[in-house]
Amino acid sequence: MDHVIRSRLRQTSNQSVSRMKHNSRLLSSHAFTNPPLLAKCPAPFCVSSLLLPSLLRTTSAALKKRIMVQAKTWILTKHFDGFPKDSDFELKVEELPALKDGEVLLEAVFLSVDPYMRPFSRVRMNEGDVMIGTQVAKVIQSNNPAFTVGSHVVGRCGWRSHTVCDGVGLVPIMPEWPQDVSLSLALGAIGMPGLTALYGIEEILGLQKGETLLVNAAAGAVGSVVGQIAKIKGCKVVGSAGTDAKVAFLKELGFDEAFNYKTVGSMEEALKKASPDGYDCFFENVGGLSSSVALQQMKNFGRIAVCGAISTYNDSTPQTGPFPPPDHDLQAAKDGGLHAEQVGAQEPRVPEEADGMVERGQTAVSGAHHKGL
Repeated sequence: MDHVIRSRLRQTSNQSVSRMKHNSRLLSSHAFTNPPLLAKCPAPFCVSSLLLPSLLRTTSAALKKRIMVQAKTWILTKHFDGFPKDSDFELKVEELPALKDGEVLLEAVFLSVDPYMRPFSRVRMNEGDVMIGTQVAKVIQSNNPAFTVGSHVVGRCGWRSHTVCDGVGLVPIMPEWPQDVSLSLALGAIGMPGLTALYGIEEILGLQKGETLLVNAAAGAVGSVVGQIAKIKGCKVVGSAGTDAKVAFLKELGFDEAFNYKTVGSMEEALKKASPDGYDCFFENVGGLSSSVALQQMKNFGRIAVCGAISTYNDSTPQTGPFPPPDHDLQAAKDGGLHAEQVGAQEPRVPEEADGMVERGQTAVSGAHHKGL
């Protein structure tokens, strides 16, 4: 099936690009002036990327004069307790040093706001650290021959406007990136979320033609790509989402069945109606009670990819019940857990497969871009 997908990626279509522009809400921005978006996002939130324009732009003349560059950074001042609050963050300004040999100066273009940040901040951060996150950045000064001035990279630089680094861990964005495709997709369908979908389907689920797949949070950055890849593979796809508008979006993407889990009278009945024979595969993003109900609809020897548990991330008190705990996805269980390091190891596959799906019209994308940070 992989060779079929790769073959279809070579077919050119402008339809997906125009569709992307229609679905994306792109707003310009001029500074790090807004309160942290994370504190305003209801849980679960699935913002694929955050638009951040060139801030404190450093001119070539200024660089030659070795004028110090200031970076604006959002600091996590206190670990989240329940929903994130403005008071959990602090905006600070720091002066960056002149570059040493082998170093580059990056200027943020797009920052990501992803659900994983909520639980990972507790286990991967200390109070006082720069908020974690991935960004698309432009190289504006370089003492490293591997990164030319004017090129773009993806890096785990966190929520900051400028970064000095030695280039380790930076992923160059391919020079042939289509001009009419937003670079923000390197943080979305052509980045970690898209790769998570691809890896989960192929490496964890081993999804086969003719099988039935259930995906929750199906309109999110990962779920929407999961469903579309499954359709490319010739599968029946059922998705659940939390608003009627999202359900309509899933129908546009080609999902066979979609329903609003908040308005159906019975989650169990909705799942049975969508697929009376049950489900071969389940791509799990939500956790909690709804997932417990979904597990009961699995066929014998069904496969489950545990990607997230977003319904539980802002709980102050752990939920109780017959379903996996919210940290299950962090543990990368052998029976189908998805872990960031596993997905990250697959990064070279992104340009070849995910970008082709978007550009050739096989995968539509929808991004939420917001002003400032």
